[in-house]
Amino acid sequence: MAYKRLFLDSDVLLDMFLKREPFFFHTQILLIECIKRNIELRTSSLVIANIVYVLRKQVGILKAKENLKNLFNSAKVLPFEFDAIETAISSDITDFEDAIQFHIAQKDNCDAIITRNIKDYKNSTIPVLTAEQFLNTL
Repeated sequence: MAYKRLFLDSDVLLDMFLKREPFFFHTQILLIECIKRNIELRTSSLVIANIVYVLRKQVGILKAKENLKNLFNSAKVLPFEFDAIETAISSDITDFEDAIQFHIAQKDNCDAIITRNIKDYKNSTIPVLTAEQFLNTL
């Protein structure tokens, strides 16, 4: 499959920003490959809120903001609107937050969701891959 647009979930971005091993390497390579191949990166404003909450506790608010500025250079942040909540309520995806992320990714025509919580997206109609799995498809 030729990927044009990927949705990045919170855990993948936190792996990158916090350099969490063994996941950091694959996330870093994923970002490099997406830039080289002109694959558009997406995330949501809900993901941004989630990662800032974690980052400010672990690296401080100034470093968290710096990380976000860098992210905004390579990924588009999609809005979290009420229709995502409505859809998540009736979704077959059992994790409510992931159901919201799925709706946002689907609405933006993303080709895949990149996460480490694949099991939470088991009823997704969009392919759901880890960073490592995605790299293996290239």
